[in-house]
Amino acid sequence: MTAEVLKQLQGKDVAIVVMGPQVVLASNADNVWGAKVADLDIPLLKAVLEDAGSTKLCFDLKGLKYILAELGIELRGEVFDAQLAHYLLDAEMRHTMEFVCSSLLGYEPQGAAAQCAALWQLYPLMLARLTAAQMTHLYTDVELPLVDVLIDMEREGVRIDVDALQAYSHQLTEERLRIEQQIYDLAGMQFNIASPKQLGEVLYERLKVTDKPPRTATRQYSTAEEVLAKLATAHPVIPLILEYRSLTKLVGTYLDSFPKLINPATGRLHTVYNQTVTATGRLSSSNPNLQNIPIRTERGREIRRAFVARDNDHLLLAADYSQIELRIIAALAKDCHMLEAFNSGHDIHAATAAKIYHLPIDEVSKDQRRNAKSVNFGIVYGISAFGLSEQLGIARKEAAALIEEYFTQYPDIRRFIDQSIATARECGYAQTLLGRRRYLPDINSRNAAARAFAERNAVNMPIQGTSADMIKLAMVRIHKALREQSLRTRMILQVHDELVFDLYRPEEAAVRELVVREMKQALPLDGLDIEVGVDVGDNWLQAH
Repeated sequence: MTAEVLKQLQGKDVAIVVMGPQVVLASNADNVWGAKVADLDIPLLKAVLEDAGSTKLCFDLKGLKYILAELGIELRGEVFDAQLAHYLLDAEMRHTMEFVCSSLLGYEPQGAAAQCAALWQLYPLMLARLTAAQMTHLYTDVELPLVDVLIDMEREGVRIDVDALQAYSHQLTEERLRIEQQIYDLAGMQFNIASPKQLGEVLYERLKVTDKPPRTATRQYSTAEEVLAKLATAHPVIPLILEYRSLTKLVGTYLDSFPKLINPATGRLHTVYNQTVTATGRLSSSNPNLQNIPIRTERGREIRRAFVARDNDHLLLAADYSQIELRIIAALAKDCHMLEAFNSGHDIHAATAAKIYHLPIDEVSKDQRRNAKSVNFGIVYGISAFGLSEQLGIARKEAAALIEEYFTQYPDIRRFIDQSIATARECGYAQTLLGRRRYLPDINSRNAAARAFAERNAVNMPIQGTSADMIKLAMVRIHKALREQSLRTRMILQVHDELVFDLYRPEEAAVRELVVREMKQALPLDGLDIEVGVDVGDNWLQAH
């Protein structure tokens, strides 16, 4: 790629592929040029790629931006990322260049030059499909601007108190050793608790915790988490084994791993946000995965204490959507009773219990509220009377009565569920308020299990996906506002329905107002107030 070629490409639409040391540009499917980075005239390449008036075609925009940043180049102008487009067109497919080209063009391009040329073939085809599916706004207003947000968050990272992690690791290791000895005492022998084979033999042959030992598909004794949870009352050793496993995971997956992943150059932990992985539109994270830090247990929540503010001039600010999936259900179903409960500021689970048990809300017991909470969260995931009875430890008949009464009191929720399944059967997909789709090829399957799974997705995808769209829009808007107002506060983490910021202390009032406003207004729900909880602290646990 000569300097003369780069001069000719200025002002023109180009496709770009960077593979190893090679950079390839193409002005159409036939005109392709490549060169090694070391041989390029970087100022001329910069002029081509930073031209705001031309379109750039690429695959994996986030990865490309990282590479170009090392060359001092910022991609400008209209951008079309074929990977993001393919993710929107069919989220559950693989989003590699080879798969996309194979499925849409009928061949796999070999090498950077062939991939660059293929982008010109993909561009009009995918653009037409996005338009036909009415998802161009999702691409231009949500996914594309989110790329820059994620890059900035990944670069910022989060400060970790290594001493706090190590101290907590030592504490939990001591607890694990104590529990280990209790397990040995109850078993009457020492064995490898982490070995499914040895554990199975101890539980089912030595201790005989059940007359009918559960087995895996390969006829081995099953010691899976869900299996042992159901047997928890059969013998006192089983709860100890579950606790031992939990401690082992906390120490190994988080406490001992996070310090090793801290970037020595920044002194901070930098996760990678994955934009094209989940079927519902949610972000995922990796290296490390911060989305699955366990927060339902006190021990798990304690890990957040080690996530601390940048320095003494900063605090951590955490903002999260309150019960957003239940609010989305209420809005999508247009259920006046549930909408009224939310808009009146009632505890939604207590309000549901009051309906189900025909009681004044102030007379609802803790157990009744707990039962109603399980129904609220389980109902749109197709929970059965059997599943509810297992979860609550009540008779199946009582669980069935709870579900029946729930639908009696909330008939619009039942209609929403039935209509969601019927629409998916007709269209072959479920979609969010913004039109994000999840295709459900098994929705009309003759296989009952496959069909039931698709039916559950037909109901919960519009809810989970709308929640994902909402927080993505909020992230884009907040990121833009922070920049436009030249604020020093930075967004550093996104976990499910929560955003975490390195808050510059003098900006607290302004940032609180900004974050709440943008999160509430990101995707309004008809007839429903969206509630956002905000708090600050020296660490994530305090701020949550």
